[in-house]
Amino acid sequence: MIEIKDLHKSYKMGSNSLHVLKGINFKVEEGELVAIMGSSGSGKSTLLNILGMLDGADSGEYTLDGVPIKNLSETKAAQYRNKFLGFIFQSFNLINYKSALENVALPLYYQKVPRKERQEKAMKYLERVGLKPWADHLPSELSGGQKQRVAIARAMAAEPKVLLADEPTGALDSTTSYEVMDLIQKINDDGNTILVVTHEEDIAHMCKRIVHLKDGVIVEDKKVEQVRAEQYV
Repeated sequence: MIEIKDLHKSYKMGSNSLHVLKGINFKVEEGELVAIMGSSGSGKSTLLNILGMLDGADSGEYTLDGVPIKNLSETKAAQYRNKFLGFIFQSFNLINYKSALENVALPLYYQKVPRKERQEKAMKYLERVGLKPWADHLPSELSGGQKQRVAIARAMAAEPKVLLADEPTGALDSTTSYEVMDLIQKINDDGNTILVVTHEEDIAHMCKRIVHLKDGVIVEDKKVEQVRAEQYV
């Protein structure tokens, strides 16, 4: 599903260069739920941005669902993002003047799905995250946990191959974090491939595998006994 070989990434900092990723080798099979851990500056967000085609690597190989991701035009990268990837962010990234339903339907609009089908699909995913009664509410009328559920429904609506979650519980309290992780686990139970960037140990152990980054290299990659979030909800 995802394969990365000898990935390097540097950023220019004035006259200096900061080597953020230093030869990353990494493989994710279909249906995995993987946590990417590391302290601030470890390279985990840079890695997620490259996986999400929001940034490019300096060297190395990245293959997504058998497609080599390299030297893509902006248009091609956008097409691949829409086709392959769903994103969940710490800050939700909802459009404030659109209802929950309209936010969820947005990726389908970009995929040129007809309006009636968009509405039906978006409602199906809102129902799946337990928010059907809030379909017509604006983000300002929702709690933090509800906003993240809308964001998850939006990420799922386009039926991506891979979900990329960047600190999905970072802005939430413990109880709401576990509710969100319970939802992510259930989506993974259905066979969806999910990568979760987190700095929280308890959230990482709700995944099935933990990849630990430090100073731009993978220092640990291990399968773990998954802690089910529903016991805390």
